[in-house]
Amino acid sequence: MPKRTRDRSAGGSRRGALCAAVAAALLLAALFLLYRRGLLPFLEPPYYTAGQLGIKEVHSTLDCDGDGVEDYADMILGIRAYFETGPHYKSAYYAGGYPDDGCGVCTDVVWHGFEAAGYDLKSLVDEDIAAAPDAYTHISHPDPNIDFRRVRTLNIFFARHALALTTDLDDPEQWQAGDIVIFGTSEHIGICSDRRDRRGIPLLLHHGNPVDEAVERDDIPGKTVTAHYRWPG
Repeated sequence: MPKRTRDRSAGGSRRGALCAAVAAALLLAALFLLYRRGLLPFLEPPYYTAGQLGIKEVHSTLDCDGDGVEDYADMILGIRAYFETGPHYKSAYYAGGYPDDGCGVCTDVVWHGFEAAGYDLKSLVDEDIAAAPDAYTHISHPDPNIDFRRVRTLNIFFARHALALTTDLDDPEQWQAGDIVIFGTSEHIGICSDRRDRRGIPLLLHHGNPVDEAVERDDIPGKTVTAHYRWPG
């Protein structure tokens, strides 16, 4: 084969290989984006139950709403039912406090779970702010329309009224379904699922930051946990 022909053939092969590599990278990026948005359920990582992993489960001894389901399980079921409505992430102020447009933020996951178990979290928070205003130093003028939907407010409320637990992930048994987890400097909040990753860490039920969708996913290990609570009822 003449040298010039061989050079053109080699150059074409290199260009073809480069194009294939770029196409593969773009495909992987697209798949990753779809996966992060929950649009590729067949690629969802497997989850495990506590029983499958030999982890002892902690259940609430209470059934606040008297429906025959203990409080922590009720919270999980209620949050999943909320997620099925497909709430879109939007931070907004609502008269009356509750979003009425199919939107929500991370704190709405928490009160939905509490509501499903029979607790009026909004009233509990409003009453605590009124009873101990000095504990809520960031609130100069209480506003029931928004106070219970702020992570910082909930962090203070749970620090005062819930059992504070470890933020260390080394012992999965210390992490149970229905536990409340706060990340960063009161930047984000979510609830532990009854489903776990292969290490035994619960999946996180949460909304937003950084995803727009409400998701149940293995997101606790990748975030900075700054508080971990369990509601005693």
